[in-house]
Amino acid sequence: MKGFLVAALLTSGPAGADRPPPRPSYLDPTTESYDGPLPDRGALVVRDAFGGAHRLMVEIADTSPLRTRGLMWRNDLPEGTGMLFIFPTEVVQSFWMRNTFIPLDLVFIDRKFRVVGVVQWAEPRTITSRAVGKPSLYVLEVPGGWTSRNGVRAGSTIELEGALRSRQGQP
Repeated sequence: MKGFLVAALLTSGPAGADRPPPRPSYLDPTTESYDGPLPDRGALVVRDAFGGAHRLMVEIADTSPLRTRGLMWRNDLPEGTGMLFIFPTEVVQSFWMRNTFIPLDLVFIDRKFRVVGVVQWAEPRTITSRAVGKPSLYVLEVPGGWTSRNGVRAGSTIELEGALRSRQGQP
C-alpha cells in the first residue's frame, strides 16, 4: 500500500499542477487581451445649440482601468451610442487615441453638465494630446462627426437618465 501511495504522488505531478496558474494581480487595460470588468451602461440626453434633444446609450467608464481602456480595440461605434468618462475631480482633461481604431468626437462637460468644448474627428491610432483647455468632470466619446451632425458645441447641455442620473446625484 505504501508503494502505491508513493507511485500515485509521483505520477500526479507537483502539488497544484492540475490547477491553472494564478492570474497576475495587475492587468494592463491597454492590451488587446484585457479581460477586466465590463463597463456599466446608461442613457443620457444631449441638448444641442438649437434646443434639439439627442438620446444616447452609453458605456460608463468610471474607474481608472475603464477610463484607461476607453474605446481601445473597437472596430465600430454604432450611431446613438458612446462612452461617458466620469472623473473623480473636475480638471482639464486630455485624451489620446492609442489603440483606438475609429475616429471619435470628444465632448468635454463640466460638473454642471454644460459642454465646455468639443474635439471633432480625433484621428485614430495616435498619441496626440486632445483637450479643450477648460476643466471638465465628464467626457463623452461619440462616433466621429456626430457633434457636427447634431449641432453639439460649447454651451450645449447634458442630462443623465435613470440609474446614471441617481448615481451622480443630478436633481
